Amino acid sequence: MLSIKQTDLYPEVVKELNYPFGDIFIFKGYLVSEIKEGVTFNWEDHGKVIVEDVVAFLKTDGRDLVYISNRINAYSVVAADWIKFFKRAYTLKAYCIVSQGKLGVMNYMVENLFFSKKIKRFNTVFEAVNWVKNNMTEIE
Repeated sequence: MLSIKQTDLYPEVVKELNYPFGDIFIFKGYLVSEIKEGVTFNWEDHGKVIVEDVVAFLKTDGRDLVYISNRINAYSVVAADWIKFFKRAYTLKAYCIVSQGKLGVMNYMVENLFFSKKIKRFNTVFEAVNWVKNNMTEIE
């Protein structure tokens, strides 16, 4: 799997946010996260920081954004922390996971239990971005 930096999508990045735990690439209408190997991604240490920075930059609560998690590295997500995201009145137009293999499918299934909308899964970041660019509708 490729990082955004290795693709022809990279010139479309409006803003890049770099953290010790991963990188966020903000595009027009969507953002792509790439979390580093071995991280246990949770709300307090990671999600809250990203959300606050994205909200400050874009001046949005997320309802007009699609979040693409480009899982190029192996890391874990505290899936129940999605509840903390929604309790703070944040939302997303859609959530996409880019992953491959059985572990990616298992993680997708667990996160889907805690995410208030359906999650769309793709095998490549190109498929996810094409879906966002061509559909831009909420997953039902």
